[in-house]
Amino acid sequence: MKARLLSAWRSFFIATWLGWQIESNWTDPLLFAIYSIIKPLASAAILVVMYGVITGGQFREPIFPYIYLGNAFYIYVGSVMVGISWAVIDDREHYRTLKYIYVAPVRLPFYWLGRGVARFLIGSFAVLVTLLSGVLFLHLPINPAQVNWPLFFLSWGLGIIMLAFMGLILANISLLVAHHFFLIGEAVAGALYLFSGAVFPLEVLPAWLRPLGFIMPITYWLELIRRSLLGEGVRAFPTLASFSNGELLGIMLGLSGLFGATAFLSFKACDFLARERGLIDRTTNY
Repeated sequence: MKARLLSAWRSFFIATWLGWQIESNWTDPLLFAIYSIIKPLASAAILVVMYGVITGGQFREPIFPYIYLGNAFYIYVGSVMVGISWAVIDDREHYRTLKYIYVAPVRLPFYWLGRGVARFLIGSFAVLVTLLSGVLFLHLPINPAQVNWPLFFLSWGLGIIMLAFMGLILANISLLVAHHFFLIGEAVAGALYLFSGAVFPLEVLPAWLRPLGFIMPITYWLELIRRSLLGEGVRAFPTLASFSNGELLGIMLGLSGLFGATAFLSFKACDFLARERGLIDRTTNY
């Protein structure tokens, strides 16, 4: 048992270092830092301009911090979930090293989770820059003295773990997909963005589409993040008002366990099928 844990940790640590080298060494540190700051600001600016044009500049309405925070923390979905699943594509199609990694003494699920750490760190920096910009320049009603920090860090951590497991499931599926594989992560992230209440309350959706939002785990995660940072202001939107914080945390904990079990079980099935079909070293040049 101890040897397996050490092997898992070694695989995770080495993959974390490798992932950081891949993500950060395409340019010099100064340019990378500038890029890391400008990218989230540009994304937030697009949202703010669109909101300002549509609402006539009503930035004091409760809906604005609701949208802004949802958009800011949704950065993690692209960074963590898509980042982990992209590692399979990167190793197999781009660097063509997946077959060598397979014969190396690494535990693949932990290797792929480690590959996602670099994007998680970059995503965390982007979220921080977006939040600070919102507080300093757009007067988001976030008072550090009134923020429920225990709830924030607990829900934030559970959400990141859940996204990592979702990314691992997509990575397993990517092992079996030859064409259009690069669309899997983007397609899932796009669907979650539309139906998870990231940029508008679920009440805006037609009644027959709202149930989709309630089965999306990110819906509950974003609600907890907003409650912890904005306090009672979130309750102006009735989507999950009937749920207490404890109930939402229970849902998050249950979903994290479910996705974790699914991720490791599906790895065994997908790994077996990929070996049987000779997909480990298959490149499509697509």
